[in-house]
Amino acid sequence: MAAVQHRSALTELVQQHVGTHTGPDKMSVAAFVQRAVDPDSGYRPSNGLIGKIVRGDSYNVTPELVGAIAAGLGIPREIAAAAAHLQIIGYEAAELKRGAPATLMRRLDVEPGEPERAVAEKWRKETGQ
Repeated sequence: MAAVQHRSALTELVQQHVGTHTGPDKMSVAAFVQRAVDPDSGYRPSNGLIGKIVRGDSYNVTPELVGAIAAGLGIPREIAAAAAHLQIIGYEAAELKRGAPATLMRRLDVEPGEPERAVAEKWRKETGQ
């Protein structure tokens, strides 16, 4: 049986897109909090909690927080849930090859905006510009 892999995946997802050093690919903590509302419960995390996540401090993962993070990032809830699962429980290597866990691993291994830049570069090469 393959070893169980752990990673601070939910934290990493938030850190990829939210932070004090904002640029074209990041939003501020306040902007994220405005978007981060769990559609099932109406829960919205505080600026302080999102700040803790961005800093990499410890925090409690709840279903409501997972839903709010998914909404704030504009990603399917199942991807945020896979990140929470990887962070708290871990996955065996085989589980990371399909479904939401595999999608999550692809997202974590790509910097914000990277897919768009890769496509733009490919088009530039194809058109010779």
